[in-house]
Amino acid sequence: MSHSFEKKSYVVVGGSGGIGGEVCRLLVERGARVMAAARSEERLRAAAASTGAEAFPMDAADSSQVEAGFDHATQLFGGLDGAVNCAGSLLLKPAHVTTPGEWASTIEANLTTAFYLLRAAARAMMNSGGSIVLVSSAAARTGLANHEAIAAAKAGVIGLALSAAATYAPRGIRVNAVAPGLVATPLTARITSNEESLKASARMHALGRPGAPEEIASAIEWLLDPEQSWVTGQVLGVDGGLGSVRAR
Repeated sequence: MSHSFEKKSYVVVGGSGGIGGEVCRLLVERGARVMAAARSEERLRAAAASTGAEAFPMDAADSSQVEAGFDHATQLFGGLDGAVNCAGSLLLKPAHVTTPGEWASTIEANLTTAFYLLRAAARAMMNSGGSIVLVSSAAARTGLANHEAIAAAKAGVIGLALSAAATYAPRGIRVNAVAPGLVATPLTARITSNEESLKASARMHALGRPGAPEEIASAIEWLLDPEQSWVTGQVLGVDGGLGSVRAR
């Protein structure tokens, strides 16, 4: 087993969610120190207790709370080696019935949280280097009906990751993104718990099934690994083929 994570320190925003919780678990198992952050304190405390991460309640769409969280992590661990934004939401509606409020909240939950994490993490790792991973979506790279708001937000995440990778490369900070397909998490339960919608979604993926949270978490862990020191500015599709392969 790789020892490259031992005594390294990470912040996982959205650490109480399906994917974020698995990221925390993997990192702790590898010997890393992890601070999990999320808005719901009750869910966060339960997730942190089960994964071995430290818990820091915060609203990832509030820049001052994000700054405070990264300050806390830096003081707690004596430095920071990486950060992941797993905060997000899912809105499946065509544009003409999406309200201005739904649009704003989709951008806030998916793109604004990514920007605030990037901003705070870059500041924390400016002199030491590290790895930042953002979560986009296969919907940002292929046209899926009724995904206008979420596709736009997640496409913004890709643009953010690529620009930041260029900006911070001289500082030794790597910035990458993962772009999942449909993953079976509490966030997607409305799709995965309905047999018809689950079958329809599974057919869109060349590998014929939704992903599992641990499959996305494994890709995030790989991008965070200090051994991947020459990987930056990449968007890794972990999507059962949804973003690039036509299902038969």
